[in-house]
Amino acid sequence: LWDQEDMYGAIAVYTALKAADPANPNLHLAFGPWHHGQAIDNGSSLGPIQFDSDTSKWFRFHVLLPFLDQYLKDGAPSADLAPVTAFETGTNEWRRLPAWPAGCATNCSIEKQPLYLQPADTSQSAGKLGFSAAAPASPGYATYVSDPAKPIPFVSRPIHMLADDEGTQWVEWLVSDQRNLATRPDVLTFETDRLATPIKIAGAPVANLVAATTGTDGDFVVKLIDVYPDVVPQTPALGGYQLMISADILRGRYRNSFSRPEPIPAGEKQTYRFPLPTANHEFLPGHRIMVQVQSTWFPLYDRNPQTYVANIFDAKAEDYQPATIKLFDTGTNASFVELPIAR
Repeated sequence: LWDQEDMYGAIAVYTALKAADPANPNLHLAFGPWHHGQAIDNGSSLGPIQFDSDTSKWFRFHVLLPFLDQYLKDGAPSADLAPVTAFETGTNEWRRLPAWPAGCATNCSIEKQPLYLQPADTSQSAGKLGFSAAAPASPGYATYVSDPAKPIPFVSRPIHMLADDEGTQWVEWLVSDQRNLATRPDVLTFETDRLATPIKIAGAPVANLVAATTGTDGDFVVKLIDVYPDVVPQTPALGGYQLMISADILRGRYRNSFSRPEPIPAGEKQTYRFPLPTANHEFLPGHRIMVQVQSTWFPLYDRNPQTYVANIFDAKAEDYQPATIKLFDTGTNASFVELPIAR
């Protein structure tokens, strides 16, 4: 779920095989709350996030070992494996599921529900999130300036890309606290009120931004975040923590086609719709759901000149220009993140 190398591949392979052969009883999927390769290491935690048990050991003994015994040891019993064995973060429970995505073992469904970006109240600096769009109002958008000369780092500086004597910043970066970014003027933040009841998602959220930029190219990063209560008595360091649950980036030139890039019409509303990585998470009561939107994620992704050039690798210094982005958040133009809510 937090694989810094490839959180996409396993789910994509399962989805493709399931579509091609839906009745195949030998098709199984399993995933846990790990960084790349953590299934063979200690899985009790990832960064500061604790899972209440060694999830990797549980997987090895209850899923992997029975599977290998069945096929490699004479006389071994058949493995009692669910079609999908999925760890649910938030509740920190393993789930036996009939398929993916699925919210529970029986009698539930996945409802795709937009969570709309809304303007801030006069008493708030952050925008709001809600399951209905805000009424049309002026100006109808939030705005920020994206400057390629001042890109947003994907983790706090200093940045150490490798796991060495400086620590494990690279393998744990996907669970790094996002509070350090919320105060930047080039990051837009939207959040719900504190949840009174849990909200459970299972599957890939989908970003649907309606935006205009003064540039002719540009990137859009969307992050879905679980905001912890201000006080977490059992783990004080997690008070107010902002945990990324799912996040990704779209280069604006590919908004309509990945095979036919095209400039962005400067100043015109455009829709940027793209899926975020899969999640299996329950936002707990007392937590908030947050969405952050920005246009740089450096050096994880190269800087976009924000001036359209045929090949960014050939961009000249003068092509790198600041751009003003308007992100629409009211009425029929309201941007949203489509959540796969399990009911």
